[in-house]
Amino acid sequence: MLLHSRISGYAHMADKQQAAIYGRRLREARESQGVSLEGLGVAVGLDVSGASGRLSRYENGIHQPKLGLQRLLAQALQKPLAYFYAENDELAQLISDFGRRDEPDLKPIEIKKKRKTRKKGSATGR
Repeated sequence: MLLHSRISGYAHMADKQQAAIYGRRLREARESQGVSLEGLGVAVGLDVSGASGRLSRYENGIHQPKLGLQRLLAQALQKPLAYFYAENDELAQLISDFGRRDEPDLKPIEIKKKRKTRKKGSATGR
């Protein structure tokens, strides 16, 4: 019984580490594209009211999306799915540079970019 609980504990730790790696890569890819959480979520079919919160939980490693959603996110961000699981930055960069050559006919999902907003009063020089 003790062995089973240790194995379960290690599996849980591995899942958390995997979710943290996935989340970090998701945030990096999203930010490099200049896309908001909401914009990305809506682009892959999430409800606008919950898109930001849901993707935030993925990025923070709290939850991990199912494989189908992972594929949509990868497609939207124009990254191979393997990129999101690369444990070190150099490997992630190699995978990203290699691109989506495994699926050359796959079209990227269009994402509305976040707009830069001006602060009130900044246009008047105050």
